[in-house]
Amino acid sequence: MQSAGFLATNLAAQNQPAAPARAEIKTTLMLEMLKGSIEEEFELAARAGFQSVESLTQYAAWSDADIARVRSICRTHHMTVDTVLAQQDWKKRPVSIVDPAHRETFLGDVKNAIVYAKELEIPQISLTSGLAAAGKSVEQQYASLTEGMKRAADLVAEAKLTLLIEPLNSLVDHPGCFLTSAVEGLKLVKELNLPHVRLLFDIYHEQISRGNIIRTLTEAAPYVAVFHVADNPGRNDPGTGEIDYPNVYQAIRKTGYAGYIGMEYHPLADPLASFTKAVKGVQEVWARA
Repeated sequence: MQSAGFLATNLAAQNQPAAPARAEIKTTLMLEMLKGSIEEEFELAARAGFQSVESLTQYAAWSDADIARVRSICRTHHMTVDTVLAQQDWKKRPVSIVDPAHRETFLGDVKNAIVYAKELEIPQISLTSGLAAAGKSVEQQYASLTEGMKRAADLVAEAKLTLLIEPLNSLVDHPGCFLTSAVEGLKLVKELNLPHVRLLFDIYHEQISRGNIIRTLTEAAPYVAVFHVADNPGRNDPGTGEIDYPNVYQAIRKTGYAGYIGMEYHPLADPLASFTKAVKGVQEVWARA
């Protein structure tokens, strides 16, 4: 995947200052928000205007034949798969980075995700901290989280990929999750200080966990590889709840962010119309001078 960068008009020949740089933004869609065959999901994403898709769980069930189909579909629609979650069924198994007893299972998940990533040229693998470990202090769990991230980062770096950590709210969707705020996730990423470890900033989760989204994302943006979008309450279409997404997008744009903005919400009406509108909402902000 070509790294995101900045577009600027080169006016050096005329001895004039260059136009302000504008960040390249890629819109992506979580496949698990859709229903249908692989072909139907990718076609809807392409028709809605997305440049890429992500997957939480679907990819792990793809056979060799499915992978070949996905490659063909991506070529047809000029799309990519940009991110997959490593830990399948992380609550039920369970598999948590904060519990040292789960370490080898967790690293096995990362290795398995790397195999799929290499097969499909997926540049990023995402993680969640997992559930808090009973009987262990916060300090012990954070130490385990740090160690687990370092070991996963070594595997991902060897594969020339990027590792993302996503905090999840524990108040509504993920009771018992250890890492629950982008503030905590940013602290972890900064402490690790590795160029191939980045933050997946879910705006919906952060609104539930702490609010204060614009101030937090402004600080976090240099360390973010993906922003996830959904409104609160309900995890539905942007504009149907309490988050002022035009202002949020404007704040992201002002940081010079050059990465993915991903729709991870349950549309209230027709999915194609909903996701088309969501893509346009992002594009309109970045089209402004």
